[in-house]
Amino acid sequence: MQQENQSFKSGFISIIGRPNVGKSTFLNRVIGQKIAIMSDKPQTTRNKIQGVLTRSASQMVFIDTPGVHKPKHKLGEFMFKVTKNTLREVDIVMFMVNAEEELGKGDEFILEMLEGNSTPVFLVINKIDQVHPDELLVFINSFKDKFPFKEIIPISALEGNNVDTLLEMIEKYLPEGPQYYPADQVTDHPERFIISELIREKILHLTREEIPHSIAVVIDKIKRDEENENMIRVQATIMVERDSQKGIVIGKRGALLKEVGTQARKDIEMLLGSKVFLELWVKVQKDWRNKQTQLRDFGYREDEY
Repeated sequence: MQQENQSFKSGFISIIGRPNVGKSTFLNRVIGQKIAIMSDKPQTTRNKIQGVLTRSASQMVFIDTPGVHKPKHKLGEFMFKVTKNTLREVDIVMFMVNAEEELGKGDEFILEMLEGNSTPVFLVINKIDQVHPDELLVFINSFKDKFPFKEIIPISALEGNNVDTLLEMIEKYLPEGPQYYPADQVTDHPERFIISELIREKILHLTREEIPHSIAVVIDKIKRDEENENMIRVQATIMVERDSQKGIVIGKRGALLKEVGTQARKDIEMLLGSKVFLELWVKVQKDWRNKQTQLRDFGYREDEY
């Protein structure tokens, strides 16, 4: 816990931006372990994911939100609502953009969302390792007249460039406050949620076309093996929207599903610090992304945001 003779700062920081700008990469780097899944597919993050960074004089609670995009179904509407709601409950907003992509309609839409918001907004320019410094100056100028940013900070979440500077700047702006979480806690999400996300990440990596967006993963059971104390049994169901998708996820002679299981098990073992026996099933739930009851069943609950 914090020392009584020094002021302790704490607060919540929302990370918003278009899909695929590197929000989850940043969160995992700062926290020091994998709590948010990463993929080159847009809309990878669906719920808000809180990562907790505790330092000697501060505690920062980062909220990684779904990438802002125009909703096409009820799941998309849910994701947009999650992002919008977090803006009202944080101390700092980190608007993250990709240095390789020019200011576009999606960015302007986010800036409109931020209009009139009294919360300090940082413009965080990610992926600076991919561009020439001269290009970066032009990029910064295209954004800085659009909004009264409190700070403009270029970083590389992947390489770690300038990330410490950004954290120092965040700490400076945070109000004095309590330590919300124990020092060794890195996320507010239960292990069940992170396990389902790790499985979903492997499917995102191994499949193409419409499959990634049609997937939900439900954890049916997590329990220690009765005969082997060092083994944890995890049973999970992968939900898809069509029979044809089920065939793709299972793969020829079950090869793709087996590979998903092999890759996911390694990450789950690191998370739980134990040997894991992972069983996966694939089930069809037609058009689940547009059905409110199934969205709730699969963990997308509006009343929690």
